[in-house]
Formats: sequence, structure tokens, C-alpha cells
Amino acid sequence: MKRFAMVAIGFAIAASAWGQAPETAAPQTARQALIEMLFSKNPGTFMKHLPEATLAAIAKSGALTSLQGYSMLATQFQNEAQRKSFQTFETGPVLMTGVSQQSGDKYDVIVDNDSIQGDTDNITISFHTYKGEQLQRTPYMPTLTLAMKQESGVWKLDVVSVTISVPLADPDFLNRITEGMAKAQSHAATALLSQPQARVSVTSFGSDTQVLSAMRTILAAESAYSTTYTSVGYTCTLSDLDGFGAADRNEHQAMLIPSDLAGGRRYGYSFTLSGCTGNPASGFEITATPAGSSFGRRTYCADQAGTIRYSNDGNPATCLASGLPQQ
Repeated sequence: MKRFAMVAIGFAIAASAWGQAPETAAPQTARQALIEMLFSKNPGTFMKHLPEATLAAIAKSGALTSLQGYSMLATQFQNEAQRKSFQTFETGPVLMTGVSQQSGDKYDVIVDNDSIQGDTDNITISFHTYKGEQLQRTPYMPTLTLAMKQESGVWKLDVVSVTISVPLADPDFLNRITEGMAKAQSHAATALLSQPQARVSVTSFGSDTQVLSAMRTILAAESAYSTTYTSVGYTCTLSDLDGFGAADRNEHQAMLIPSDLAGGRRYGYSFTLSGCTGNPASGFEITATPAGSSFGRRTYCADQAGTIRYSNDGNPATCLASGLPQQ
């Protein structure tokens, strides 16, 4: 009789469990996505949380392999960090905490603000160091605001903003600044006395590799821009590709290249866009011309096809007309 009762109870429990609906997993929060992106053991999660426009631009530039390599490196860092005193938190005021095995110092990443509005979540974090239980003061107080935005139901890292507070009246800060200035002046005076005939070079030219990298950045940005703003097509205004600003991205602030490059002058070169004909514009031309003295410097150019060419006479018109392909 007891055995029958136990069997009956077992069937009743099984029937009850069978009739219950399976629990639905809670959707991933922006903070969970950020932790997964930066600290996951899976190399693919880093790129999973990058915007599609970013991945498309990187793939167009041929740098996707390098990004995948960074993703693998971040994974190795995460595996090593987990073997040490390292922990992340999906809720609460602390995002990450760790202890250095060498110095015993404690490091905290604190969530100062987590503001979600619709499909955007702005997470502001700051960094704190402790020796023993004593918080270490620093004259520079950096904070990061990581704007996460949903694309197709997945949280993506959309914008990274860096803020550095410099307390100009702080005694520690003033001492460090004045001591650094005194040392710099002393070293400069020593160098001038030891080499009285030395001349200081004021050449501001970057290397050809840097100029070519800037060209490829603009070419990739144009490709992403024309794909995103199909009614505009390509743009001949560098500032339209600018990478920073307080407002949301739009056709006049696409947030695709750094502001210094969007200004048109970098590495001693002037970068110019032209040839955007049609509505939407179906093509464009870009030139990189040496600023000031052009002796011995190449002029570079390209169009929407993406092939970079060069000429040795410093004339952008020559490059566009008969430039040789850059190997």
C-alpha cells in the first residue's frame, strides 16, 4: 500500500511539472552585454557587441583580421584575470574589482550612473585604486561613459566618451606640474649646452604608412556612410564623417572618423574630398597633398573604387589623372 502511495505521488509531481510552462530567460541587460563584450571567454562576443556599421567599415578596410586578433587577446586576458583575484558584477555599484598579486593594491571599477532611455543605455564608470583600505587620490579623475544601443535585439557599444577632470587648485596637482616643468627645463638646457650646434627639427610630416592609414580610414567611412544614408550617397564634406559630438549620429555627424582627421589636416598632409555628383552621390574623389614644402613627398588619391594611387610631383590633379597604384 505504501509503495502504491509513493508511486501515485510521483506520478502527480511529474504531471504537475509537465503541465508547467517553461520559464523564459530574462533578456540581457546593457550592463551584462558590456561585461560579456569585455570579459567573455568566447572570442566572438567582442565583435558581437560592435555596431554593424563599424564591422562593415572594418571589413571594408581589411582590418577585420586584426580585430579578431584583439578579440582573442582580450579572451586570453580574461582567462588570466580569472585565475587572479578578479570579479565582475551584473548589478550594484561595482562593475569590476580586482587585487594585484604583485603589489596587493585593490582596483575597483565603479558604476557612477546607469541611465536607460528606450533602446539606449548610458553607463558611466570611474576607476579607483586602494592601498590597503586607503583610497589613492590622483589629480586626474578619468570617467568613461559607454553608450550601449540595441540593434536587432542585441546591445551594441555605440559611443565611448572620455571625461578627465583636472582640479587646477589641488596642491598635489600643482606640485606635480611645477616639478615636471622644472625637470623639463633642466633637461632641455643640458641638451643645448652639450650640443651647441644642434638644430631643432620642426617638420610635422608623418610617415607614408600613417598617411595611407588615414586614407583607408576615410575610404572605409565613405563606404559605411553611403550604406547608412542611402538618400545622400557619398559625401564630399569631411566634417560629415566626424566621430564625436553630443547629438545623435546623422548625415552631418556620422561619427565614423576622428575629429582631427575630419578637420582635413593630419601628418603634414591636407585631405580633400571632391567629385560628389548626383543625388544621391554615386562617387567621390579623395586626395592627400603634402602641406608646405612638398619636396620628396608623394601625393595620394583614390575614389569610390578604393584603390589608392600616388604621384611624385605633389600635384593632386596629376594623381587623379595618371597616378600609379600604391603597392
